[in-house]
Amino acid sequence: MGIVALIRPYLKQCMVLCAIGSFALDGWAQTYPARSVRFVVPFQAASGTDTIARLISEGLAHVFGQQVIVENRPGAAGNIGAEIAAKSPADGYTLFMVSLTHAANVTVYPKRAYDLVRDFAPVTQLGTGPEMVVVHPSMPVKSVPDLVRLARAKPGAINFASGGVGTAAFLGMELFKRQAEVNIVHVPYRGGGAAMTALVAGEVSVYFAPVATAWPMVQQRRLRGLAVTSAKRMPLLPGYPTVAETGFPGYESGNWYGVLVPVKTPKEIIATIHAAALAALNHRDISRRLTELGYISTGSQPEEFAVYIKAEIERLGKVLQTLTLNAD
Repeated sequence: MGIVALIRPYLKQCMVLCAIGSFALDGWAQTYPARSVRFVVPFQAASGTDTIARLISEGLAHVFGQQVIVENRPGAAGNIGAEIAAKSPADGYTLFMVSLTHAANVTVYPKRAYDLVRDFAPVTQLGTGPEMVVVHPSMPVKSVPDLVRLARAKPGAINFASGGVGTAAFLGMELFKRQAEVNIVHVPYRGGGAAMTALVAGEVSVYFAPVATAWPMVQQRRLRGLAVTSAKRMPLLPGYPTVAETGFPGYESGNWYGVLVPVKTPKEIIATIHAAALAALNHRDISRRLTELGYISTGSQPEEFAVYIKAEIERLGKVLQTLTLNAD
């Protein structure tokens, strides 16, 4: 059975929501979307954020009956894409892929050209994703304790990649450095895809990478996996310990992802997008693929996601202030 047939029950739900919205918008919701929808992803292709966005966009396209075009707008730790999306027409034809990085950016980049809370309306949280601690095969380490011993023996000689200050990879390593009491030098790249490329090429030594992009490289023996950053071992990778298990109790890090739209987007249109996003998450093929890539699907109501984002801004702000970091 094809994906369209399997997703049809969710399409019906979406149509019902559209019909409800038509009372308030003179039938506009019934015709949405009447053309292709743009999905702005503020990081490079092949990054963890891009990977989940492309899976979800496939499901959205089947529900909408219209193309959902992923548009990568990387740069400035996700701020360039966020500004583009924030300034787009609030008509439902621009979706924005938000992640933990944007909540951190509130503290890291106080002079941003957009406001994460004021300029966007939440649709839903899509999921979360732990990371995998990976090193270049030339590194003489086979475990996290090995990495720590080497870093302590050669302070400042080891470097790590990230997609920029405030990204999940950056925060994950900085928290680890503080707990392990090691000096590992940060090398920022324009996005996660570039960071992964640099690690595979041997330009850098370590990366706290999204499982979706790290695991294939480990399987191909182009990288060596040491551990995962989740609180518990991942069913996908049962042979890899958590960082906490390797001698750093309580350690946990990772990313989260969701969909936002420009703030003045009508509620009826948001409801339609929300229903379509949940349909995509619940489709068995997409759900299975997300699990295979190490993501944990969530799905939430817009109001719940709004509360979550504000809480993350506060939480990450406190973390970043302890690191005394600022990108401006």
